[in-house]
Amino acid sequence: MSERGKIQNRDYAQQIRDFSGLRYGAITPTDIDAFMDFGDKVFIFIESKHGDTPLKTGQRLALERLCDASASDTRRSYLLIVRHHVTALSDVDMSVQAVTDIYFDSQWRPVKTGWNVKRMVDWLLEREKVA
Repeated sequence: MSERGKIQNRDYAQQIRDFSGLRYGAITPTDIDAFMDFGDKVFIFIESKHGDTPLKTGQRLALERLCDASASDTRRSYLLIVRHHVTALSDVDMSVQAVTDIYFDSQWRPVKTGWNVKRMVDWLLEREKVA
């Protein structure tokens, strides 16, 4: 039996996806590093960046729009920006990486030092009263 949350096939996970054939003017595909759905009540999107790599304008707009479009009267939607300094050949334990910014209610908010992904998700679930 596989362990949930772990990469099941490293060979396929390491494949580079080439989206160069999917360019439409200035539009190209973007990715989302993680998504969690808590009973259709709380959606959490996670985008991770190495070091100070910037969130490019197109990706930022796409993620903001996705987060906004996912929110409703009955569902809260959050986007977390996560930074790490793990080398390219090592696995990144996302639970302990620093959350630097959070987007919700159509606004970006900085996150104080000391908030990792696990702590932030736990706090959001408590805030939204999701068990």
